[in-house]
Amino acid sequence: MNAVVSASELDAVLGPVVTALTAAGDALRERFDPAARPTDLDNLVRAIHANDEAILPILARPLLAARAGSRLAEDELAGGSLPPGEWWVVDTAEGNINHIHGMSEWAVTAALVSDNVPVLAAVYVPLTGDVYTAVRGGGAWLNGEPLRVSAKTELTAALVGTGQAKPGEEPEALRRMGASVTDMLTSALVVRVSVPATMQLIHVAAGRMDAFWQFSDVRSGLLPGALLVAEAGGAVTDTEGRPWSLASADFLAAAPDLHAQVVDVLN
Repeated sequence: MNAVVSASELDAVLGPVVTALTAAGDALRERFDPAARPTDLDNLVRAIHANDEAILPILARPLLAARAGSRLAEDELAGGSLPPGEWWVVDTAEGNINHIHGMSEWAVTAALVSDNVPVLAAVYVPLTGDVYTAVRGGGAWLNGEPLRVSAKTELTAALVGTGQAKPGEEPEALRRMGASVTDMLTSALVVRVSVPATMQLIHVAAGRMDAFWQFSDVRSGLLPGALLVAEAGGAVTDTEGRPWSLASADFLAAAPDLHAQVVDVLN
């Protein structure tokens, strides 16, 4: 446990975090239209920004109040290490692109980072009412029931996934992602390519999927799922198998008995 934040402090914060996420997620659900079909890029971008602007005040204020002196990492597409101290990394509509197209894979997320160590994470899926939570050293949970990663040992039996981190990725990053999908298609049972990252990582934490990788360092998409998977017993590293941190350039979360096999394929 990070010495800055005790287990009892984190447990006390978790309730207000879930309350804030639930309020934000319920507001986002009120904005959801299964019949939505953006007609062009301008319309699409306006809808994305409108969601963010409507939900951020609902989420940010109670989170900042829950930890005196904490700050909000405002750019949800940013990556890399944060300055010292406590930071909330949130996504007001993780899977916003799905939300505004009338699709169901979206959520509201929050992670507390203390001196660049993720210590608390929560994900609320409004369409199902599911709440995923993790506190560093305290396990991972879905609606109060413990989560455990997959027990699979053979990559040939594995359901794995990846996806684009954000629009406008560098061509080299996209080529690398495409090549990794091709390599994994010949090694794993099934490869899922979708967005957002969190909606795949909660499946890895719950043992429904076996691995997820991404050639990206976008904090908001990786932090909540990284802590959930780690606390559910999974391996969280970069794609070369080194311990993952906010300074890492890429990301891998996998069932422990499959981790080395996935690393071999990705390299």
